[in-house]
Amino acid sequence: MSTPAEPFRCFGTGDALYAAYHDTEWGRPVRGDRELFERISLEAFQSGLSWITVLRRREAFRAAFDGFDPAAVAAYGPDDVARLLADPGIIRNRLKVEATIANARAVLALREAGGSLTDLFWSFAPDPRPPAPESAADVPALTPGSTALAKALKAAGFRFVGPTTAYAGMQACGLVDDHLRHCPVRAAVEREAGRA
Repeated sequence: MSTPAEPFRCFGTGDALYAAYHDTEWGRPVRGDRELFERISLEAFQSGLSWITVLRRREAFRAAFDGFDPAAVAAYGPDDVARLLADPGIIRNRLKVEATIANARAVLALREAGGSLTDLFWSFAPDPRPPAPESAADVPALTPGSTALAKALKAAGFRFVGPTTAYAGMQACGLVDDHLRHCPVRAAVEREAGRA
């Protein structure tokens, strides 16, 4: 018995978890400080690794970091760092763990100053949005906008947020839509955003 061919995807074909992420999450707008803090944290942990490595550990990350509640993570101390570095379910990198804690504190500092991570992050959404890429070769690794976002995040106290990581966050959180022009999900994202 033959199985039906999988539909075209920009990425993720052949892995159910990755395909679901591509089809239902990547490129769709993400707002909310907790949600964006999670995404920034996971993008930082992904640095130097493949995204599927992080995606497969996402639930373990959520459990280890209190659901990425910025207030909870900001209160972490040395015992929590030791706990995280001993957790085999996550990526155990001291610099990335410490950056995540520092970034939670930066989220709280933004709030205390009357702002939010959501406002800061989304202030770098390009307008107009770039045209749909035709192929993976047309998808940049970073842009002037991601460089500016990384600079603004660093100025606000965030760590492990270089221009490439910032651009990956912009892609994942829907500031840009880098689904290829002929990807069926791109049409769905455009319809949902009222741009179709």
